[in-house]
Amino acid sequence: MMENKIAIETRSLRKVFDNLVAVDDIDLQVKSGTVTALLGANGAGKTTTMAMLLGLLQPTSGVITIFGYDLLKERARIAPFTNFSSPYVDLPNRLTVRQNLIVYGHLYGIDDLGERITELAAQLQITDLLDRRHGSLSAGQRTRATLAKSLLNAPRLLLLDEPTASLDPDTADWVRTLLMDCRAKSGATIFMASHNMLEVERMCDDVIVMKGGKIIDRGAPQKLIQTYGRDNLEEVFLDIARNRHAP
Repeated sequence: MMENKIAIETRSLRKVFDNLVAVDDIDLQVKSGTVTALLGANGAGKTTTMAMLLGLLQPTSGVITIFGYDLLKERARIAPFTNFSSPYVDLPNRLTVRQNLIVYGHLYGIDDLGERITELAAQLQITDLLDRRHGSLSAGQRTRATLAKSLLNAPRLLLLDEPTASLDPDTADWVRTLLMDCRAKSGATIFMASHNMLEVERMCDDVIVMKGGKIIDRGAPQKLIQTYGRDNLEEVFLDIARNRHAP
């Protein structure tokens, strides 16, 4: 299973809401072991694409495979080695952080769960938060707790939506370093959506740019910067969003 060199593949992936085409027949491949960003302005289709990759939305048509498994037909085989984190998908607020991690740990069938929670809490500096209710945490603390959930099963594929949202610059930098260390040690594939262009430049091997439901450009961050003749990826993003195209 893990020998498959393609972590994510979509073919003719399409999602239509009433008369709105949110994702328009996109084909993409994400290589195993890479860090790839999905970029796009609001309404570009990236959130819908991420939701379909997570199995939260049913495609109107098309195919999604994860390490060679059909997501729609073989989700139970995929779930044990994937996970996700999003500040916009909250953990149950009435449970403590520890209780949340125990629940998800049992769902993933993690051995030595108590030890794993202790290890992750230390890594993410949330040991003193474990016995506090999730709903009592600040936005930044919630982000770290959600990241702990996403790393519980040492996923081979980690999907991240704005992974450092609500974090101060120092903590955000620390989280990015943690994620890259985890990736280096495990060989995990990270697929992320982010509006933080500096974060994307630092972390990503590959960038996929969406607009109007389509993929309109792709490449390594530095390659895109050179192609558009800009100084950084934020300027590239603004060029694309404002219909200023590459020379």
